[in-house]
Amino acid sequence: MLKIAFSPTYKYELPEGHRFPMAKYELLPEQLLYEGTVNDDHFFHPGLLDEATAMLTHTKGYWDKLNLVLLTPSEERAIGFPINEKFVLRGRHISQGTIDCTRYAREYGVSMNIAGGTHHAFADHGEGYCCFNDQAVAANFLLNSGLAQRILVVDLDVHQGNGTAAIFQNDPRVFTFSMHGERNYPLRKETSDLDIGLPDGTDDAFYLGILRDTLPRVAEKHRPDFVFYQSGVDVLESDKLGRLSLSREGCRERDRVVLKYCKNNGLPLVISMGGGYSPRMSDIVEAHANTFRSAQEIFF
Repeated sequence: MLKIAFSPTYKYELPEGHRFPMAKYELLPEQLLYEGTVNDDHFFHPGLLDEATAMLTHTKGYWDKLNLVLLTPSEERAIGFPINEKFVLRGRHISQGTIDCTRYAREYGVSMNIAGGTHHAFADHGEGYCCFNDQAVAANFLLNSGLAQRILVVDLDVHQGNGTAAIFQNDPRVFTFSMHGERNYPLRKETSDLDIGLPDGTDDAFYLGILRDTLPRVAEKHRPDFVFYQSGVDVLESDKLGRLSLSREGCRERDRVVLKYCKNNGLPLVISMGGGYSPRMSDIVEAHANTFRSAQEIFF
């Protein structure tokens, strides 16, 4: 069964005057339920990330600053909007959701988080709407628990996974692969184990050709026993922040390449949704929904 992490805290309401497409976290599960792709039994509600587990990835000073809501104005600006207790709790639920997904992925092959993909969070600070790095937290949980030995992070959000790259830069057990817009945020890139910077206007054929060629080579070289996939839909041509030119069908095929590879090679897979900033909310929700539809089709 496809198990999906979702908590009411995902539906975070931003302070007045700060805009961000949070509505997708409510609309996406409603769409999946309405069309019958999933039912209520597919969803689970994660608890809160605990301090000890967070400390495997984040620093104590940063953890305390977040939970006591003591970030400086400059630290808040780096994240993108004022931080309050609800936002921090949301981040803890999301990270715990991705951890819980690892258990279901080991049982069923794949599991998904409605939110997450918070790849701009570093060990000691947040950036780009991200406070905790959910996939890094879950990867370190697996490694520390002896539940995985070698992990591959496939980050196909349009923005480089700079926080994830920095967290694992000296850990040979985790291979970070980021395929992103070369001229997009962040301006200063970190160094992943493999970075592929794409030119503005990259279309379906060019993008999918690179992915189909690269993913098997990376996996065969690193030999992972677990995979995390950041499936941001800001690669769409309609995305106002993306600068790439993938169609919705191209984005869906991108997901299918990753899903099929993991299924065919027996690699447990956890997927976090990542970004999406198209002007029409329906474009964002539909593209994200395709990831869930493809997971159901390929794994179940």
